[in-house]
Amino acid sequence: MDPFSSATDLAAAVRRRELSPVEIVDTYLARITRHNDELAAFTWIDEEAVRAAARRAEQAVMDAARDDLAVLPPFHGVPVPVKELTQVEGQPATYGSFGVDDRPRDLTEPVVSRLLDAGFLLMGRTNAPDMGLLSTTDNSRFGSTRNPWDPDRSSGGSSGGAAAAVAAGLAPVAHANDGGGSIRMPSSSCGVVGLKPGRGRVPQHVPGWEHATVEGAITRTVRDAAALLDVMSVPDRLAMYHAPAPERPYADEPGRDGGRLRIGLLTEAPTGLPVDPECVAAAEHTARLLTSLGHEVFPASPSFFSERAIIGYTQIVLDAALWAAPYDRPELAEPHLRFRMERAAGRHCGEYTRAATLLAEESRAVRAQWGRDFDLLLTPTMACPPPPVDALLKEANSDPGGPRTTETQMISFTAICNITGLPAVSLPTHTSADGLPIGSQLVAGPWDEAALLRVAAELELLDGWPDRHPARFAG
Repeated sequence: MDPFSSATDLAAAVRRRELSPVEIVDTYLARITRHNDELAAFTWIDEEAVRAAARRAEQAVMDAARDDLAVLPPFHGVPVPVKELTQVEGQPATYGSFGVDDRPRDLTEPVVSRLLDAGFLLMGRTNAPDMGLLSTTDNSRFGSTRNPWDPDRSSGGSSGGAAAAVAAGLAPVAHANDGGGSIRMPSSSCGVVGLKPGRGRVPQHVPGWEHATVEGAITRTVRDAAALLDVMSVPDRLAMYHAPAPERPYADEPGRDGGRLRIGLLTEAPTGLPVDPECVAAAEHTARLLTSLGHEVFPASPSFFSERAIIGYTQIVLDAALWAAPYDRPELAEPHLRFRMERAAGRHCGEYTRAATLLAEESRAVRAQWGRDFDLLLTPTMACPPPPVDALLKEANSDPGGPRTTETQMISFTAICNITGLPAVSLPTHTSADGLPIGSQLVAGPWDEAALLRVAAELELLDGWPDRHPARFAG
């Protein structure tokens, strides 16, 4: 079995009885045993439980009449890991922190329920920084997740464990979530596909982060990204935000002709920080591919948020969200997070209200540019290549209140999508001179994930990134 097979292909092979769920799970468990000590992609796994689930899935295939196999759930028997920041009943959820007990949880979050309903087998938990509030996957509890392309580089964050697992062939796809770039930055760093859905598209339960965080997945192919979005976006009447129903299943978008689009190209960081030439090259290469596909690509200078709104978001709204973090012993959180909680404690509630109001007002103006000035916006995913492993955690903990230029570079193009709720995708369209994947980001208008999937599928067919794997994990 090819460990780099797409989840869609694996599910089809199960329904054709060409592969068994047990064989699939055994393949990935063997690779995790072989490679996880090096990568630190997984934080926890119950091999006995996932093997038992695989045997039940296999028996269901054997019990079904051949003409009934099509009614099996779409991903019947395919394993998927869940990110460390997400609760699953009976599993620990430490949020990557010494400040959270590893007791089994009594809640399964909505996105995991959707995955289970689709036939996925839960295969362990993937690494994340303490509470997800770092742009690299470094924490004191589980260590740093290393980049499968270069072990001295970070896998990005906060879904770095998920991205490393998919890139190294330890899982076909992985659950992830994104509160400032946490799906797209790791996908760019590890050379995989990271789709951030629009606000309200996928039901989620992240107290304090409902406005900014979305649930999603990291995949190798656009087809998998589309099919998983169908699975995860089943509406939930208890959710705080709701997106309008799509015109058709997202799985029908790849290969569909969406016509000639107007695509604005932005390579200057909205933060004003420098953009590494390799990141500019990634966006410009993608622009040439899009032009060859018949789209109109032109330089764009969108209007984004005022400095006052950005400071309010990063130092008021996000600090306040830490108060909802499920710490059992907050005194054991990483020092940089303890600093932020103390900073939030010193603010007046009126500061939070003013910051949130300003963000809402400015977001309307930002979103209005899509459809009016351009259909999609093309940018580098990050303004810098993946930083050295563990560097950001050390910097943040040594000077919690100081500037973190590299981290700001990493989120320069991504956080805007979380503030506004716009959907975006990172695509692995470029490789740097030293062999690191560098992603490009496409941003669509409100709830227009369909356009992203159509264009991303065109680029994938032209560029062929699903066939690129880190050499030392290919065997």
